[in-house]
Amino acid sequence: MDARVNDFVVKFANINGSGSASANGLFARSILRMGIPVAARNIFPSNIQGLPTWYEVRVTEAGWRGRRGGVDFAVAMNPQTWDKDVAEIDAGGYLFFDSTRPLPPSKFRADVTALGVPLTELCNAQYTDSRQRQLFKNIIYLGALSAFLDIDPGEIERLLAEQYRGKDALLEPNRRALALGRAHVLDRFECPLPLRVERRDRVGKRIFVDGNSAAALGAVYGGATVAAWYPITPSSSLAEGFAKWCRKLRTDAAAGKRRYAIVQAEDELASIGMVIGAAWNGARAFTATSGPGISLMQEFLGLAYFAEIPAVLFDVQRGSPSTGMPTRTQQADLVACAYASHGDTKHVLLFPEDPRECFELGALAFDVADRLQTPVFVMMDLDIGMQDWLIEPFTWDDSRRMDRGKVMSAAELEAGRDFGRYLDVDGDGIPYRTWPGTHPTRGSFFTRGTTKDRYARYTEEGTAYVDNVQRLLRKFDGARAWLPKPEVADADEPTDAGVIWFGSTGAAMAEALDELARQGVHLDRMRIRAFPFHDSVAEFVAAHRHVFVVEQNRDAQLRMLLVNECGIDPARIVSVLHYDGTPITERFITREIAEHAQLLGLGSGEGAAAGSRPPIRRAS
Repeated sequence: MDARVNDFVVKFANINGSGSASANGLFARSILRMGIPVAARNIFPSNIQGLPTWYEVRVTEAGWRGRRGGVDFAVAMNPQTWDKDVAEIDAGGYLFFDSTRPLPPSKFRADVTALGVPLTELCNAQYTDSRQRQLFKNIIYLGALSAFLDIDPGEIERLLAEQYRGKDALLEPNRRALALGRAHVLDRFECPLPLRVERRDRVGKRIFVDGNSAAALGAVYGGATVAAWYPITPSSSLAEGFAKWCRKLRTDAAAGKRRYAIVQAEDELASIGMVIGAAWNGARAFTATSGPGISLMQEFLGLAYFAEIPAVLFDVQRGSPSTGMPTRTQQADLVACAYASHGDTKHVLLFPEDPRECFELGALAFDVADRLQTPVFVMMDLDIGMQDWLIEPFTWDDSRRMDRGKVMSAAELEAGRDFGRYLDVDGDGIPYRTWPGTHPTRGSFFTRGTTKDRYARYTEEGTAYVDNVQRLLRKFDGARAWLPKPEVADADEPTDAGVIWFGSTGAAMAEALDELARQGVHLDRMRIRAFPFHDSVAEFVAAHRHVFVVEQNRDAQLRMLLVNECGIDPARIVSVLHYDGTPITERFITREIAEHAQLLGLGSGEGAAAGSRPPIRRAS
């Protein structure tokens, strides 16, 4: 392999429960401390112990945040997955392994350099306790990698010191194990390899954080005071993060009181019921769940939609259907959330791209829910929620105030203002509400899940029902004004082809667009950030002969929504679908679009001539 500095992929293959996660995380963070951006992905099983787990670290001075595809340096610590892990290495790459026991030549590849270190032998010579042998073997291989890849051992030692602050009895053995692995490799191999890191200053003030933690903080800043949830992978850490932030930011130390309520309910249906009850009473409330939880919440979601009660749901999507793959990622809940519950329902969806947007849209969701008096879904996924991303620090405008929407005050009620709970006085479909107890005799004290007239009086008259549901549709259509608009950008060269995506797909998409342009495939691009779709979405599709829609599910759910909601000709849309449970890669997107482009006669100068493309109204 030619010399590659700060541009390669390392993949660790371990066994779940072996204690490797800590060492692998130290590897990624030590490179960050050297000023070199990394993109890390933990691919792990849903059982407690024994099954294969992988940790992939993209070292990328260019700052790409998605998976590239392929591996340059494999750390093969799991005999069960050996063949698969070796096959994944790019030609010219490296294979690091425990050479304590010899392996037959058939287990290796001629185009991959094998780097054997007797890790078990080294551990057995130093430690007698079986658990210590397993744990310190991970630190020994971390020391070996520091020599092979030229990672500053001082950075690893500083991270260890932070991890074991005040615990010298644990710190010193880790330092010795690190030094042991490093010394062994330096004595026996020519180091560093052509594949190595070199200190830079490319990280700056960016932070390394997961989306669940970011969304939890966004909920605090968005004014949430109530959370009700039932544990489910991969969303549990969002509720736990909210509890952590509330202990710090929502506790009145002087009065000794907590200004929040967090309830772990008996199931998902109970949790959304509690959220709706709290929100009806005026609190900003949310739940965190995943696809199976959304399935169980359907009845209460219909109530919140029809009774017009604000609620926020963070859906951290995972492999599906049914129990599916609890610790794998997908974008497969779009249709389930957009039309949640029986009958004619439509819900607002927000699509964050990374943890920074989880914070921003997580906070915004509460304003939108209050303004529209309806459930709002923040559509995350495991790749965003549970993985650490390198992002710009969070920012907040301290002058920003909560938008509680149309809430009638006691003074207005006392003055005799006409109050109809479902009366549309402004023509936008959004009625006024009151919080229970606002006035002793006027306003809203109860709510209905049954049909009603504009003054919340029970009726099954067809005209009243049609009036009500048409108003709900008018409100939904008007929601676009309150939602983030799509991000739109032109290709470097004129083209009559475009691409649409949403959510975490954007990480790999950015690099794929760069590579496709080098191959002569130029695409205008649009990242969708919310549903209902902005008018510019249909305009974008209409302005192009072919539009690729890239998403991470089997059934092309975004394409379904585009066709159903925007009246788009399905023939214009070319689906690019990835749904094996792992985060989508740049190589996958590039290969799929390049193959389709060749069949469609796109690229290599065969796109539209300059000036032939219809104008597109750009969303600001």
